Amino acid sequence: MTDFKLGYSTGYWSSGPPAGALEGIKEADRLGFDSVWAAEAYGSDALTPLAWWGAQTERVKLGTSIVQMSARTPAATAMSAITLDHLSGGRFILGLGASGPQVVEGWYGRPYPRPLERTREYVQIVRDIVRREGPVEFHGKHYDMPYTGTDGMGIGKPLKSTVHPLRNEIPIYLGAEGPKNVALAAEICDGWLPLFFSPKEDAWYRARLAEGFAASGDPAKADRFEVASMLTVIPGDDVEQCADLMRPFVALYAGGMGAKDANFHFDVFARMGWEEVATKVQELYLEGRKQEAAALIPVEMVEDVALIGPIDKIRDDLARWKETCLTTVLLSGQAGQLAMLADLING
Repeated sequence: MTDFKLGYSTGYWSSGPPAGALEGIKEADRLGFDSVWAAEAYGSDALTPLAWWGAQTERVKLGTSIVQMSARTPAATAMSAITLDHLSGGRFILGLGASGPQVVEGWYGRPYPRPLERTREYVQIVRDIVRREGPVEFHGKHYDMPYTGTDGMGIGKPLKSTVHPLRNEIPIYLGAEGPKNVALAAEICDGWLPLFFSPKEDAWYRARLAEGFAASGDPAKADRFEVASMLTVIPGDDVEQCADLMRPFVALYAGGMGAKDANFHFDVFARMGWEEVATKVQELYLEGRKQEAAALIPVEMVEDVALIGPIDKIRDDLARWKETCLTTVLLSGQAGQLAMLADLING
């Protein structure tokens, strides 16, 4: 078993900025954490907090988990990546994701066609811009640079970034849950950002990643590929009470996030063997009975994706996690908890 790299996740905002986020980020930097991360849903964005809070750090890497592709053109994302990489002295990690059809079509007002194909094109354009080997020209099924549609003026020309990137290869991680998307992360990206990682699914994860590594044509890629996942740690004497703190979150994603027939998180829990529970949770959640939905989540379902209970139990359970393909665990919590959590994970 090897130690994990440690990351600190601030998540996405609810009604406002998360309390204590800056203090947590500064403490993670002081403690030698490898990375800090910001997310976005349909409120706060992921890039602005990293620029604002990251300016008060010195060593820690700054990652997005995730930037939603439909929110920005590939060129706009590449511009942000180049800018933040310069400002941070080469510490930026670009985490990308397709999000889901409810958010993409409801919030961004964009269609949700063929996400795998769209992701492949998006990543290629971002890489071409960052590499700055020449003016960018790309004509795919989803992105057209310069634009050649008949409704345009027809005077666009291939352009090259005016800014010389600090690094011509900025790490790109892909948020992915489905089998083809996980394989795509291994094929075209530098890392994978799972949301609900479970040690009991490790063989499945490794098989999907192996498919992607083989498709990449790079025999050494597996050795440098990163898998960075959220890991919720809730210490406490009473396992059920610890699980209660996690149950609403699991119920939200397994049952309430996305439409009934288009919830990628539901599919993740179904693969873990919780399809019957997740189906009941989804029915209750979509009826607005959120507390009842959360109450249906068994403690074992929580334990599949989190570390909960007495310290000795957490240490014992952690051994399973350290035998997986994970390379980085992303922790959350207040600044005063991070030293304890870091010691618990790698002490």
